[in-house]
Amino acid sequence: MSLLTHVLACLFGMGSWVAINGMWVELPLIVPEIPEGWYLPSYLTVLIQMANIGPLFITLMHRFRPGLLNERPVIYCIVALGVVATFLLAFFWNHTVTIGGSLHSVPLLVLCFLLSVVDCTSSVTFLPFMMQLRPQYLTTYFAGEGLSGLVPALVALIQGVGVVHCQNATLTDSFNKTADSSTMGDSGELQAIYQPAKFSAQIFFLFLSAMMVVCLLAFVLLNHHPSVAREKKNHLYFSGDLAPGGSEQGFSLHAQKPEQKPMISPLEAVRFEPRSSFGRGTYSNMEVVFIFVVLAWVNALTNAVLPSVQSYSCLPYGNQAYHLAATMAAVANPVACFIAMFMPIRSLIFMCLLTVFGSGFGAYIMAMAALSPCPLLVHSTYGTAVIVLAWILFVLSLSYVKVIIGVILRDEGHSALVWCGAVVQLGSMLGAVSMFPLVSVYRLFKSGDACNTKCPV
Repeated sequence: MSLLTHVLACLFGMGSWVAINGMWVELPLIVPEIPEGWYLPSYLTVLIQMANIGPLFITLMHRFRPGLLNERPVIYCIVALGVVATFLLAFFWNHTVTIGGSLHSVPLLVLCFLLSVVDCTSSVTFLPFMMQLRPQYLTTYFAGEGLSGLVPALVALIQGVGVVHCQNATLTDSFNKTADSSTMGDSGELQAIYQPAKFSAQIFFLFLSAMMVVCLLAFVLLNHHPSVAREKKNHLYFSGDLAPGGSEQGFSLHAQKPEQKPMISPLEAVRFEPRSSFGRGTYSNMEVVFIFVVLAWVNALTNAVLPSVQSYSCLPYGNQAYHLAATMAAVANPVACFIAMFMPIRSLIFMCLLTVFGSGFGAYIMAMAALSPCPLLVHSTYGTAVIVLAWILFVLSLSYVKVIIGVILRDEGHSALVWCGAVVQLGSMLGAVSMFPLVSVYRLFKSGDACNTKCPV
């Protein structure tokens, strides 16, 4: 294996969702400066789901026009679009347009939609492209995909986004309204004071643009660097659509009928009887359905359902608990990928048990969010430790499941990875659609004051 290829696969994976993940962590700095205010997260959720038109188009082309669409030009186009959109975002994110007599952040919303198209489409193009490399590099790609959430979060922490200090409200008022200070009683109420960021949102978006440039360069080198080319030539695992004498077919969204199998000996061919028409036929139809249902469920939880209530589940325990849970959960994702690299357990029973295990922690997190602003152990350090640990184990276990499913489907062929990306987006969409009305329309979850949460001891 080539260390350079591992690094390039990781950097390539980092570009998959770095733009949208960066937008989410920068919200506390953006929201006060735009007319949409804290409705922006709801708008972002809708825009991301609308952007699934990209993966839908790619999947339909793969299904009804196999061989017509080549992945490499598509990846070049979407990554270049990501570079341009994040660069423009740095200069136009706070520009507004008057529509119907009110101000709207049209440039911000349009650019966020384009970035959503880029990131959503990466799910059905980046994964199939990795088919041309050894299975170990797919795990490295997933690690990079995990880092696409961690790196922006760490930069936002350095920037000081959302850091709150609690200050006595009467002391604050005494500075602003000294004339009225004699009439104000000392209520002892605290006021949340947000610390100014160390650098602006413009610099942060330029950093995201640089990350997309790095992704583009990594993709160029994965296609043209001699070290990577040797990896392809030495790669005897020509699964799926990589047919001898027609390697270009492996880069296009092309489903062979029937799908070609890896090179096996005649004796193995006699012993092996396909259990289904899916991929190599390793799994029965029911097992394939189970794998895709688990994949959709896991991505619905990790990409939409639980992130939408993260602030409700953590902020009652304090601002530090919220930042610690968000950061450590982001760290748990690539850690799960590295564990899967050295301990790839493909047992479907183990996958089921691990999914139940992670879903259990997800249920605890959801329960604490529903009990906000007064969840269990809200006045105890044990409560803070438990909610942070729950987030870590939730992300760690379900991220491992996602990686193992990716490795399993990689062995089933090129078209299996295309459907893998499509189901990832489908699960995320269903999760977002189910949570949007609960959070934004019916407002079933209540947020507490960062400094004045009053709950019974």
